[in-house]
Amino acid sequence: MKIVLSLVVAGVTLFGADGYSVYKKQCMQCHVEMIGKQDALKNLKTLKAPPMVEVSNRLKENIIIKEADDDAMKRRVVTAFIKDYIENPDFDYSMCHLGALDRFGVMPSLKGKLTDEERQAVAEWVYDRYSGVTFK
Repeated sequence: MKIVLSLVVAGVTLFGADGYSVYKKQCMQCHVEMIGKQDALKNLKTLKAPPMVEVSNRLKENIIIKEADDDAMKRRVVTAFIKDYIENPDFDYSMCHLGALDRFGVMPSLKGKLTDEERQAVAEWVYDRYSGVTFK
C-alpha cells in the first residue's frame, strides 16, 4: 500500500500542472509577466490588467503574517489567497491600488476554467517568480 501511495504522489509531482504554463494559457492575455514602472506608464493604454509583478508585490505587501520571519507561512497564505481570488474576484477583496481598480476594474472570475491543481500551480508560480522583485 505504501508503495502505491508513493507512486501516486510521485506521479502527481512529476506530471502536475506547471504554473508558468497555466499563466501563459490563462493569465498572460491580460497580465504581462515582467514590466518596469516606466514601461507600464508608457504602455498604460494598451495594458489590460496590472503587470504580474505588481500583483505579486501588492499581495506580499498587504498580507501580513504575525510571525514575520515565517516565509513558508506567508507563502501558504498568499498562494491560498491567489488560488481563491482566481475564482472569486471581488472589489472589496482586491489588494490592488484604487487607481489600478479604477483603470482596470476587477478581474473576471475564472471559475470552471482551471482545475484546483492549476490554480495551485499558478499561485505558487506567481509567488515564487516575483520573490524579491520590485516594480521599478
